Amino acid sequence: MPPLVQLAIAQFMPRKGDYRANLDRLRTILAQVDALEPRPDVLHLSETALTGYFVEGGVRELAVTAGTLARDLNTVYQSVAQSGRPLDVIVGFYELFHNTLYNSAMCVQLGGEEPLVRHVHRKNFLPTYGLFDEERFVERGHDVRAFDTPWGRAAILVCEDAWHSLTGTLAALDGAQIVFVSSAAPARGIGGARGERREATDGKSGAWLDGSSAPDSLGRWERLIRDIAEEHGVFVSLANLVGSEGGKTFAGGSMLCGPAGDIRVRGPLWQDAILMLPADLADLTRARADMPLLADLRTALPHLLHTLDRIRASRTATLAFDAPMERGEMPVAPSAPPENVRAPLRVVTPCKPDGPPPLDIDGALVEAWLTHFLEEEMHQRGYEKGIVALSGGVDSAVTAYLAARAVGPENVIGVRLPYRTSSPESLEHAQLVIDALGIEACTVDISQAVDGYLAHEPDADATRRGNVMARTRMIALFDLSAKHRAIPLGTGNKTERLLGYFTWHADDSPPINPLGDLYKTQVWALARHLGVPSAIVDKPATADLVRGQTDEADLGISYPTADQILHWLLSGYSAEDLVSHGVSQDEVLVVLRRLEGTHWKRRLPTVALLSATAIGESYLRPVDY
Repeated sequence: MPPLVQLAIAQFMPRKGDYRANLDRLRTILAQVDALEPRPDVLHLSETALTGYFVEGGVRELAVTAGTLARDLNTVYQSVAQSGRPLDVIVGFYELFHNTLYNSAMCVQLGGEEPLVRHVHRKNFLPTYGLFDEERFVERGHDVRAFDTPWGRAAILVCEDAWHSLTGTLAALDGAQIVFVSSAAPARGIGGARGERREATDGKSGAWLDGSSAPDSLGRWERLIRDIAEEHGVFVSLANLVGSEGGKTFAGGSMLCGPAGDIRVRGPLWQDAILMLPADLADLTRARADMPLLADLRTALPHLLHTLDRIRASRTATLAFDAPMERGEMPVAPSAPPENVRAPLRVVTPCKPDGPPPLDIDGALVEAWLTHFLEEEMHQRGYEKGIVALSGGVDSAVTAYLAARAVGPENVIGVRLPYRTSSPESLEHAQLVIDALGIEACTVDISQAVDGYLAHEPDADATRRGNVMARTRMIALFDLSAKHRAIPLGTGNKTERLLGYFTWHADDSPPINPLGDLYKTQVWALARHLGVPSAIVDKPATADLVRGQTDEADLGISYPTADQILHWLLSGYSAEDLVSHGVSQDEVLVVLRRLEGTHWKRRLPTVALLSATAIGESYLRPVDY
């Protein structure tokens, strides 16, 4: 067995749903890996690296057998390999096995006349909650096993498998020296997780090794792989996707952890990269000698398994403590404490009341996240330019600033769409954004179009008139989009969306929206970070549909208060919880009425379901498939 295993992790963005295009992408990666010095023994790729992850019902069209994928990879590798040496590749894919669909990962040796499939792992734990719906489209695997290779004994886990501590234990008990975790984990959390403050073995810092911010979810992933590594004395390799799929962004940040729980190397955030690291298997001996937890577990395992059998058996038995207690069964406490009893223990209470994490954001992290989101979404949809309706408010200004940084100001068009009653200040503030960014701009007065329709509806109230204005603006924006071949970029924030404070099929129409998961107060914070002029950031928010109107007056509550209430409610706390923490019951009711009464505005039209293949119910495909 070689003293060093040369490991490589490749994190990259696959082309969604395009197996052949991703094989071609791997051709370039495999050629690059084969030319590296020292040359890797094994290349680790992410979950669903050949198709992208969120393909929903597209799994049926994209799943291949392990043999098919192995032969395709071998053909690609043979076409580019110059070293003449075999290469082991660990790759995630949607698998067709015995007429059943799985989310799998395999280890395959490439370079011979025929590929050698060493092992296939089928994902055990299928997340079907929150933004995940895996169990609807693939079946579960039921095994975690290690396997032998020329460079050592290994095991594979796929994404959520690693979130359950037992899987790492099973792999280690089966002799694994290196555990490969292939993941397609969407980034979540904008508070800014901090990487461990320790240096990589090569003395260089990764994208967030130096203490710069990363999505909160990556901090959790780091803890997971460190726990697996340190508890069992194994190397752990994490390969994560990069890119954006329908608004869900994969941050990269792949890592390799040593058997003492030390992070050896980290990949950059948001970017394609190849990570290289020599893994000295003698480190396992040193780690296990210093902390022989695995040996302790092996010794205790028979007893633990016996205990598990007893626990299973006890489920059908009546537990003694479930029976009613008879008077006199328990000893009576003495009437007076002994003389040597010490003073009561000090009671320690939390410094802050419980509740969801704060709404604070890390501006640099959010900027990087959203600029990559815009760049990739526009590219995937075939657009080089974006177009933004500039209202003079903070939301549209932030979208324009992000777009200019994502694709360059020369590829952003700002459109002012005033009505005759619009505030002159709105036009001026929109011009501030245009001048500050140096973007292309035009102004289209919608007064005649709006008045032409309203002339036939003289009794229309302010709400109806405002809706006509908003929808007319979207007609103009989408027409200019077609003229300039520029995709419309949305400007609606999370608070407005949750409170239903927008015009259906108007403000919410643009197909790409960078701000839709940011509360209004977070948009203000991001605007300050981006350098949006203070005249825009500090003024009262207004839709500017009626003279003197402000958002907070319409809503009957301030944005900071509404954001905190919404944040608690969406985090699983009840109205009673909020009131018990000092929030006004009247304000909670204002938010609840709006939230519960506007679900329909956040969904597509309701269609009568008549068949077993209804679009959006049974026939499911993501927007970017």
